[in-house]
Amino acid sequence: MSAEITEPLSKVDSAVDSTEPASPTEAKARHRRASSTVSGVYNINDLEKEGKEISIAPETQRLGWKLNTSPATLDEKEVLKKLLVEPPVKRIDLHFPLGLEVTARNLKGVTIKDALDAIYKQFKKKADDELGENPVLAGFEWDKEESWTRLIVHQKKEGAPSSSGKKSKKNKDEA
Repeated sequence: MSAEITEPLSKVDSAVDSTEPASPTEAKARHRRASSTVSGVYNINDLEKEGKEISIAPETQRLGWKLNTSPATLDEKEVLKKLLVEPPVKRIDLHFPLGLEVTARNLKGVTIKDALDAIYKQFKKKADDELGENPVLAGFEWDKEESWTRLIVHQKKEGAPSSSGKKSKKNKDEA
């Protein structure tokens, strides 16, 4: 064996602080991905600091959606794609009157579907009689005096009468 080393060592001792990473993936891990942040989508806490008012999409009041049914069963698919609040936020807390709180998240802006999915996740295993007196979503309310960062969820006894014949037959069978 010769005492001279002809090739540079490829492995580095962990006790030695190296200025250059051992692999290219380690160099990338230090930087946050730029693609996961979308311009024009705010953090709800930043809006509170700036004092920017938010407005809720009025379509949420007309859905007539039962909390323990999948949002995918709604007839109005276009409504689900709309933003829940304007200006768009990355996440928002949804507060139920009895104290339950769920969080809807979407880095591209929370949509109505994101909010309904978050609520559905909490109620999907509950039977109709376990939902209480008001099993249907009536809409959301934003009360900046109470809490700037969350919406209050309102519920009602029955869903709005639907225009499609198939849906109304289902409602008659359930009653």
